[in-house]
Amino acid sequence: MVFVFLFLLISVTRVSALEPCPKCGSMDVPYPLSTNTNCGNPKYRVYCNNRILEFTSTEGFNYKILSIDPSAHKLIISPPVIHENSCQSSDLAFGGLKLDENSPFNISSHNTVMLLNCSENILLSPLNCSLNSLCRQFEKVVEGSGCKNTLCCAYLKDSSMTSQRIRVRVGGCTAYTSVVDLKPGDTVKSWNYGIELQWLPPN
Repeated sequence: MVFVFLFLLISVTRVSALEPCPKCGSMDVPYPLSTNTNCGNPKYRVYCNNRILEFTSTEGFNYKILSIDPSAHKLIISPPVIHENSCQSSDLAFGGLKLDENSPFNISSHNTVMLLNCSENILLSPLNCSLNSLCRQFEKVVEGSGCKNTLCCAYLKDSSMTSQRIRVRVGGCTAYTSVVDLKPGDTVKSWNYGIELQWLPPN
């Protein structure tokens, strides 16, 4: 009798751990994302802070989750705020966005990243730092106006690059933003600002 009870208890615990988590504010938290130990898969940890769903980097910086597409195993987080007076990303002290290499999340290849306020060393890279670079268009909008006339570069984060990091640092580039699914001919007003992360589905 005791054995049967324990079996049922373990079974119920397993089932509850596989259930989707409750909403965070107005946002659904689909499986396998997990806001606590009683729901979702704990490897896919996200955080519900004051009814706002957030993704936390390895370094401990929180990014607001803007949207989730569970069928495509993707979510989009908000790029960091760029301080107008200094052209520095709000996650500069954390080195930018960094993901744990052992986590199921990685930065997808659908992000066009713009690095701002860069040192001249960036010119040795293969990135587009020309006057035609997309980052020059970003400088014209309010969010990027504080970085106007700084050295900037843009690149599509493809599979040949690390998929765990967007790096900023003093002495390198101190700010960045990202646009998801940028298409030729898109105007600045139509840009979808965000950083798309994808996850490997659970085994």
